[in-house]
Amino acid sequence: MIYITRKASFNAAHKLSRPDWTEDKNTEVYGKCANPNWHGHNYQLYVTVKGEINPETGFLVDLKWLKDITNIHVVDKIDHRNLNLDVDFMKGKLASTENLAIAIWEELYTLIAESGAQLHCIKIYETENNFVEYFG
Repeated sequence: MIYITRKASFNAAHKLSRPDWTEDKNTEVYGKCANPNWHGHNYQLYVTVKGEINPETGFLVDLKWLKDITNIHVVDKIDHRNLNLDVDFMKGKLASTENLAIAIWEELYTLIAESGAQLHCIKIYETENNFVEYFG
């Protein structure tokens, strides 16, 4: 079993806020992340796939292909966007980094499986000190 990771970067705005809570309750729970005027991050996304090396190509997957599907199905949809308002796969979800990692997994899982590899992990750095890992 071999693991390979592709990194991508994107910038996005979001707000952590539950519509069924008051502004005071949202601020109490989410702090500055509940700012009514949004806030943003320079995210780092790591997509890790695993599987067996193809003896013909010497690859698990073609990294250009992994870059392309990550860009088309994720980065192009979220870069310089508002995660709460603009991103189809985040509709109806609280725009936490945890939920974003799960949503990205759901966007890529089948595409990667069709290549013969398995999606192993989605890792997202929200800041240099905070990151989320999701293993499905």
